[in-house]
Amino acid sequence: MAQATFTAEDQKIESFRLLSGHTIPAIGLGTWRSGSQADNSVKIALLEGGYRHIDTAWEYGVQESVGHGVKAAIHAGVERRDLFITSKLWCTELSPERVRPALLNTLQQLQLEYLDLYLIHWPFRLADGASRPPKPGDVQEMDMEGVWREMEGLVKDKLVRDIGVCNFTLKKMNKLLGFAETMPSVCQMEMHPGWRNDKMLEACKQNGIHVTAYSPLGSQEGGRDLIHDETVDRIAKKLNKTPGQVLVKWAIQRGTSVVPKSNNPDRIKENIKVFGWELPQEDFQALCNIPDQFCFVAFFFLQKRVLHGEQLFVNKNAGPLRSVADVWDHED
Repeated sequence: MAQATFTAEDQKIESFRLLSGHTIPAIGLGTWRSGSQADNSVKIALLEGGYRHIDTAWEYGVQESVGHGVKAAIHAGVERRDLFITSKLWCTELSPERVRPALLNTLQQLQLEYLDLYLIHWPFRLADGASRPPKPGDVQEMDMEGVWREMEGLVKDKLVRDIGVCNFTLKKMNKLLGFAETMPSVCQMEMHPGWRNDKMLEACKQNGIHVTAYSPLGSQEGGRDLIHDETVDRIAKKLNKTPGQVLVKWAIQRGTSVVPKSNNPDRIKENIKVFGWELPQEDFQALCNIPDQFCFVAFFFLQKRVLHGEQLFVNKNAGPLRSVADVWDHED
């Protein structure tokens, strides 16, 4: 952990130092599926919750609302230099000539002059208007090196302070590291006790790449409802914390920042109250060893992703990605 700062409410906010020397707040507000409530959720997070880190993406369809919330907070006295705003480059824009226009569109929607972090959302290029699931031809070849060179140019031109990736495999990360002149500062991945993603976490640590965990609470829709998990609930009651706080704290104690999403004002304010206390080692380990998802077909427990990308990228007949295993380079 690199440092601690304080908001106007004297809320201690810890941060991690990135390869660039910049810092990323340990907890941010995720805005996926926040819809029409994004504006209000961002204002509550920044002005009442003490957040300074907001995570969004063009694909979420909420950047204008997020921008309104950020602007309202700045007008209320929050300093832009104290904020850390992340957005992501969508798959349809993964060709070199489309990177900069996509970033400029994002800045316009967010009403910002620069981003703190810009991420490649997924390592697959999609055709404009791609179907879900994709039709033949919807998933296209990506010029990863050409796209990354354009991302590096955004840093040089001070439009973006840091760049990184989301949803990469070890194979794709190694390919990127083979030609990157500016190292990715951050790799954002799904991580929670039901999908620890240990191999990617360790690989990033070895290369000095910071990891941000998304879906830290699991997902009821995705079949991994950790908020109501027996182990999580037991530890929360023991420590007089909420299950959400326990899961967020577990992620931070692993050395990752975390971006839990919520539109509930009370949950937003609860989720950030994870500083000034620690999970005891035995409870941290209990979460690391939480019973995995049971596979009724094979009759054993397994780690399981909530967000696997099948609807976005898999065409079982035409390919090029014919299975979820193909999406993740058969590394799971």
